[in-house]
Amino acid sequence: MLEDLKPGAYGEVTWKVLEEHCTRRGQYDIFSTPSMVRLLETAGIEALKPYLSAEQASVGTRIDVRHLAPTLKGMSVRAVATVREVERRRIVFDVEIFDDVEKVGEALQERFIVDLDRYTQRLEQKRGNEKA
Repeated sequence: MLEDLKPGAYGEVTWKVLEEHCTRRGQYDIFSTPSMVRLLETAGIEALKPYLSAEQASVGTRIDVRHLAPTLKGMSVRAVATVREVERRRIVFDVEIFDDVEKVGEALQERFIVDLDRYTQRLEQKRGNEKA
């Protein structure tokens, strides 16, 4: 399935901007940059869903984001993550983020495909090495 993933594949996610997505600037609640990062990562995850088996997932490894304009609480924001590059398990996306009025962000996102069994084993091993 992953072998079918090609540049041009995309995922899209739309959210309504709620209070928990916002930061306060003066008298305005506006969409925060951390929330924008979460939105664009979600779009990348959605883009990969049709290409992953039930034993696979993706993890984010790099984000370079530009927050271009503010978005008010109550507006909609939409992220479109388009595959730019596929290098084995490394996937690079170009992401654009829009609100109801304009383009408000753009990003480069990199994700890696992981096998859940191996990834879970690594987490369990790390848990066993935690310092008290």
